[in-house]
Amino acid sequence: MGTEGAEFRLIAGRYRLEERIGRGGMGVVWRASDQVLGRRVAVKELLPDDSLPDDDARRRRDRTFREARAVCQLRHPHIIVVHDVVEQDERPYLIMELIDGGSLAERIDRQGPVDSVEAARMGIALLSAVRTAHEAGVLHRDIKPANVLIEEGTERVVLTDFGIAQVEGATTLTETGSFVGSPEYTAPERMSGLRTGPESDLWSLGALLCTALSGESPFRRDSLGGILHAVVADEIRPPAQADPLLPVVRGLLERDPDRRLGAAEAERMLRTYLETGRTPDTPDGHGAPGSHVGGLIHRIGGSRAPKAPTPYSPTELDLPYGPPPPVPAPRAPAGPAPFRSSPRGLLVAALLVAALAGAGVSAAALLLHRDGDGGGGRPGSTATSPATRTGTGGTVPSPTPTGTRPAPAPTSTAAAPPAAPSGYRTARDPAGFSLAVPENFTRSPQGQRVFYLSPGQTFRLGIRVGEPEEGGPEGVMNRAAAAGPSTNPGYRDGRVAPTTHDGHPAALWEFTWDGYSPAEGPRHTFDLSWEENGLLYDVWVSAPVGKVREAREYFDVAIDTFLVTGV
Repeated sequence: MGTEGAEFRLIAGRYRLEERIGRGGMGVVWRASDQVLGRRVAVKELLPDDSLPDDDARRRRDRTFREARAVCQLRHPHIIVVHDVVEQDERPYLIMELIDGGSLAERIDRQGPVDSVEAARMGIALLSAVRTAHEAGVLHRDIKPANVLIEEGTERVVLTDFGIAQVEGATTLTETGSFVGSPEYTAPERMSGLRTGPESDLWSLGALLCTALSGESPFRRDSLGGILHAVVADEIRPPAQADPLLPVVRGLLERDPDRRLGAAEAERMLRTYLETGRTPDTPDGHGAPGSHVGGLIHRIGGSRAPKAPTPYSPTELDLPYGPPPPVPAPRAPAGPAPFRSSPRGLLVAALLVAALAGAGVSAAALLLHRDGDGGGGRPGSTATSPATRTGTGGTVPSPTPTGTRPAPAPTSTAAAPPAAPSGYRTARDPAGFSLAVPENFTRSPQGQRVFYLSPGQTFRLGIRVGEPEEGGPEGVMNRAAAAGPSTNPGYRDGRVAPTTHDGHPAALWEFTWDGYSPAEGPRHTFDLSWEENGLLYDVWVSAPVGKVREAREYFDVAIDTFLVTGV
């Protein structure tokens, strides 16, 4: 019997199905009534798949029963209660507590992201629930907004859908060669198949907090290969909205599971935030100024003396800076650079290869724009190019991925520009650099700045080359941010974060403002500044707030393909 017209069906002579209310991990969820105890319950029905071989169908049924066994062990106010598991017509049904209310994913879609106080409250509830599950030897393995319910009226947060939970000593689906879970929320060590432990659930919670605060996972990309690369190799960039809880988010999104923030400590930090309005740093410095997940930031001094500070706004179309300074031609390498491996570089490479193999993704496709094969390599570069991107928007890649690769053998005195992704073209600018820009963007020089503008100037990609300044890129960005209210009408939500770009000291400035006219409307800006070859480079993208995802893609592709070519 199919699910159509299944209302009022009686299951196991006791549970009457009344209304279909959603879908769980592997089946339909019904609102039902328990005819014996006279209470409302939720019934999860495993749907058959006639295309599956008998062994696979049996594994799906086993997975449902495993969910029941796992959750029945747990007693916690923020974990779904499982009352019973029954079978009828060779189909299993899970009888659960009925939660009146939707999922966190539905709330975000309907109402938008939550504020930091609400995110902290949810985080405390989920961390407490996960800690109880882990103490009982149960790993959830699929923590994501769709599996978190919000009870209407009480706002109680409930973790549900332990359908791929792992119980200590039990056979898991991954042992049969199938990957289960949601890649955007899956820890790198579990995605690779190298390790699964309680720490993996904590990574998922870190990604979930970012989604709750900003509306999307920091690892969302437009392809599975892109997601895998983002989880395993790209620099992790928590959203600006996560700033109040940044030490917790960074601690949970630590790629090394042995260094990842523990559930009890993360819960304590979030409680401190609710009590004091400030999130303390972790004992090992996660979230401290000048740190980032996955490694330390190293500062490298420029070869020129910095000039006097000059606050400026990258969003203005024209400012009289005079002619740009001469750009030195890049030096050819003396010979092939010796390969130097590092423990972290080897770990990233191993995770990426294992993850690709486990998820069935072509390594050739993922690495299309790396090194000589894709034209993405640069002499002396320490950045790993992202997965293939398109120019259609909807991608939120990370702007400054990190990794390790040997320098290619020299072929000339000028490096070949990186290959442009689909939908982009390589712009070889006479100002002494090249980068990939969308195919329909046109060049517009503005004094010391060069703009590449979309039709109608909806998107503005700008580049400025100048002398180093006091305080380096971070000082430049901090002064610009301090002047933001006077140079950008309605300036708000400004954030400057120190980072690196291809091994050079850098700073990222991100902010929202009202635009230069009511017709233009509110805009959002991404701006990265770094020092290279004794000069200060600045690249930014400005776009309407409703087109932030497209702007982020244009920004990231520009940064990832930027190359100093000389005049």
